[in-house]
Amino acid sequence: MRCKTLFKILLLMGVVSGLNAGAQTYGQYVNPFIGTSATGHTFPGATVPFGMVQLSPETGNFGWNYCSGYRYEDTVITGFAHTHLSGTGGVDLGDVLFFPFQGKDPAHFTSKFSHKNEKASPGYYEVVLSDHNIRTQLTTSAHAGLHRYTFNNAGTSHLLIDMQSGLVEDAEQLKEHVAEGSITVNSTTSISGSAYTSQWVEKKVFFTVQFNKPIKGYHFIDDSAHRRLVVDFDLKKGESVEARVGISGVSIAGARKNLAAETAGKTFERVRAEAAKAWENQFSKLKAEGTDQNKIAFYTSVYHALIQPNNIADVDGKYRGADGLVHQSADKVFYSTFSLWDTYRAAHPLYTLICPDKDGQMVESMVQHFKLTKLLPVWTLFGKESYAMIGNHAIPVMVDASLKGIKGFDKDQAFAAIKATLTTNKNPKYDWSLYMKYGYLPSDTVTREAVSRTLEAAYDDWCAAQLAKNLHKTADYNYFIKRSKFYVNLFDKSTGLMRGRLFNGNWVQPFAHLDSGQLAIGGDYTEGNAWQYTWQVQQDIPGLIKLMGGRKAFVDKLDSLFTMDSKVFGKGSTLDVTGLIGQYAHGNEPNHHVAYLYTLAGEPAKTQNLVRQIADQFYQNKPDGLSGNDDCGQMSAWYIFTSMGFYPVNPADGHYVFGAPQLSKVTLALPGNKKFVIVAEGLSVANKFVQSISLNGKPYRKNYISHKDILAGGKLVFVMGSVPVL
Repeated sequence: MRCKTLFKILLLMGVVSGLNAGAQTYGQYVNPFIGTSATGHTFPGATVPFGMVQLSPETGNFGWNYCSGYRYEDTVITGFAHTHLSGTGGVDLGDVLFFPFQGKDPAHFTSKFSHKNEKASPGYYEVVLSDHNIRTQLTTSAHAGLHRYTFNNAGTSHLLIDMQSGLVEDAEQLKEHVAEGSITVNSTTSISGSAYTSQWVEKKVFFTVQFNKPIKGYHFIDDSAHRRLVVDFDLKKGESVEARVGISGVSIAGARKNLAAETAGKTFERVRAEAAKAWENQFSKLKAEGTDQNKIAFYTSVYHALIQPNNIADVDGKYRGADGLVHQSADKVFYSTFSLWDTYRAAHPLYTLICPDKDGQMVESMVQHFKLTKLLPVWTLFGKESYAMIGNHAIPVMVDASLKGIKGFDKDQAFAAIKATLTTNKNPKYDWSLYMKYGYLPSDTVTREAVSRTLEAAYDDWCAAQLAKNLHKTADYNYFIKRSKFYVNLFDKSTGLMRGRLFNGNWVQPFAHLDSGQLAIGGDYTEGNAWQYTWQVQQDIPGLIKLMGGRKAFVDKLDSLFTMDSKVFGKGSTLDVTGLIGQYAHGNEPNHHVAYLYTLAGEPAKTQNLVRQIADQFYQNKPDGLSGNDDCGQMSAWYIFTSMGFYPVNPADGHYVFGAPQLSKVTLALPGNKKFVIVAEGLSVANKFVQSISLNGKPYRKNYISHKDILAGGKLVFVMGSVPVL
């Protein structure tokens, strides 16, 4: 089926839609259902860029499959909650759940639904709950969710408001994850409530709701807890009730203030239009031309990349920090949902191009978090630290922003936070005295992820050294640049792989190079094996090439990675090791830069061939179209950069290494009313190889383009052909 025909069918089905299907908006190319099946863990509901509220349907509560609360293959909906994670591998949120129904209280609050009666577009979601023929429409602002429920059958109409619900591991946790909280009926049109929950992190959530119709009655269905409330409405057949819900992490008063600031005097349609416009403002910074299929993949990726991090500060700048107390943000924003082990690689470099002001605010939020905890964020959610994953990857984000001249934070304060984070033992996964003593983390002392933790730390060290150099801190530069070479100590020349080492200097025996490690099961690697983690030397690819015996040996080793048997794994394989080409696993982030290493080794045609294969194979327009968790936009950011023809192999050096563009033209809107235009002349299915590159009309022979060159504006032209050119 031709791409244009498929796209028209999707529009007619309502799977993707703009405010007006006939309008030529970029949002019409967004399919929020991509990634809602298999391992993508995305959600289809309504949100705005970097907003606190993600108002989305839930089809289940329990376990890894329901990290986002929704799976496309399910046939029942359990309600519509206001907070969700996009593309993660951990469960939490799903707060303040609403469920409309008719008749008596059911034994289970669920309804069947059909995808034929389901629509989603940026800032909007709609579905018909078929059990009682209730049309549900949802939209959002940054801190508020708007619901419209149209009851198309006769009968008494009700709405469940559930503060006990949430996304957790199992039914027992669902009973216990709310430590305290309750719902209060304030008037016939107003309700408020709060919950103190504990799952991935401990957090407080407050809400207020205003109805456009009076409540005729109500009752609690959980005895004295008062966390599950059913409200009744006197409606005629075909009538609607609208609920406006303000959310806050600070207080009920904060939720009311948020709701008033963002929705007072506005109709549902206006809020929906403003949400769509907020997305269009972001999409228009990347004006893409190409096939409809590629534009769907591209703009859906942009959409997913900008759902988070989330600004959890109220409209007045108050936020609840890592210490559980309320603080005031000077710039009235405070970002959390930092999946930094993933997003430092490409998502944050993307922000430095298309929303540098937001990136600066994110760095300032990291500095503020450090002031409370004496540790930079590792993986924060709702302002709290989860310590999920490894590394201290706020550091490359902060260094990248600093070296690119992004405003909004103090570089000296940033470096002080970086230095303290890398030299004091606040992160439970790093003993810096042990690291310094051996030049690596010994596998018989650090029994989980020792190799991966060492390699990730060495990269952070290199980043710290670059900012120290920029600030003329020579002693700090020398200290951290030395540590950045510690990766050498884990390279086993006999196998050409990164290998676990004991405290006595001996290699771990036997060398189970195909075993896939993970925190929960032990092993030397994090969600991967030796073949996948050997390339985690983003700071010094020339050094890694030299270790492997030169360019030919390096390329041969890369060839082996991509041609090995994908079905052969050792013990401990995880659900994250997906999207396989040989032993290359695109579904997990440590491999995301690897295809571009061919370019750095002098064989760019192999990179060009592979990125086409990866883009076509692992970014498809269907619910299971992603090869792994989207991981708060990192999977999507890979596609965005790759579509433009380059990728930040080292996310903090200001260089984007060339691959091959997947779109015929992309126009980047830059600060100062500048534009950077990327053109792929002759691009087609057959013409996937770069024949030549020119910048502003002059031949360009570097294997990368710099951030500085892009910000200057201009035109980058790739001439494409069907024959590889070395």
